[in-house]
Amino acid sequence: MYAFGGARIRNNLSRVPAFTSFRRSLAAKLHAIDRAQQRHPATALPCAVYKKFSEDNGGQLAGLISYYAFFSLFPLLLVLVTVLGIVLRGDATLQHQIETSSLASFPVIGATIRTNLHSLSVGGLPLLIGLLTALLAGLGVTHATQIAQDRMWDVAPEHRNSWLRWRLRGIALLAILGAINIAATVIDGFVDGGSTHGVLATIAALIVSLALDLGLFVAVFVLLTSYPAKVREILPGAILATILWQILQYAGGYIVQHELNKANDTYGVFAIVIGALVWLHIGAEATLYSAQLNVVRSRHLWPRALFGDTDAAAGEGAPRPPVPPGAAGNAGGAPKSSSG
Repeated sequence: MYAFGGARIRNNLSRVPAFTSFRRSLAAKLHAIDRAQQRHPATALPCAVYKKFSEDNGGQLAGLISYYAFFSLFPLLLVLVTVLGIVLRGDATLQHQIETSSLASFPVIGATIRTNLHSLSVGGLPLLIGLLTALLAGLGVTHATQIAQDRMWDVAPEHRNSWLRWRLRGIALLAILGAINIAATVIDGFVDGGSTHGVLATIAALIVSLALDLGLFVAVFVLLTSYPAKVREILPGAILATILWQILQYAGGYIVQHELNKANDTYGVFAIVIGALVWLHIGAEATLYSAQLNVVRSRHLWPRALFGDTDAAAGEGAPRPPVPPGAAGNAGGAPKSSSG
């Protein structure tokens, strides 16, 4: 209290220490929770994965992958439908079944794409140009995925795969993806006829389908990185990615439908574009989180603190990430390049 012009005015500065005390109390509680999560593996590992995902700008990397995936999706599907129309000209049922299986991974928007996607009625040079365009678009996705995984594995730019090597790996992965798609189509047909083959046979077919998805993610995590990853290193992430994609194919449809319902009134026909981008971005983030799990487990980068000094959380003797063979020049812990 002090007097000013005969009036008594209350001094509000006495309230500042109370606010500071509240802030310190809140910070103490947050750090207590942070220390608690580091003591339990069930929480320490997911928190460490989230922490490193944020440090590696995983959201931006997922956006890059979904960007290239969006532009490669329609050329690849167009070529698929065209080739099926040529090869399976006498079997429209099988052609329709493969198309349906290829688009089944895209809940809600898959049916719309199938309705508006028609095969090319040409062959020869135009079809060859279409194939090359689709191949280049697909390689854009594989390259973006390799950039993301190389950053997560802390591979220095000078030790990343050469121009030819990453393209050959990308082509190999696209071939594996096509083969798995055909095998999944056969299995889907077997499952559709489950009443004829029996319940056990149908369950076995579903297990084989999951195994194919698992094999695909193993190939993604091994081929699309310059780090010499071993199967045992990337298997946990491949299992997690398989589970997450199964969830996305079913429960994830609600998310895409929610976005489409909001977009239909405003954007009309562009709603499918928004739905495709949302779906691809969710799938890219699920894949990168799974890849990050491999890195954190393999290099023992957990537990991690979510607040404050991360090195203190992991301990003074926290292990440094191993350097890939031939990358001894980066063993001193040089900062990662932010460029692809």
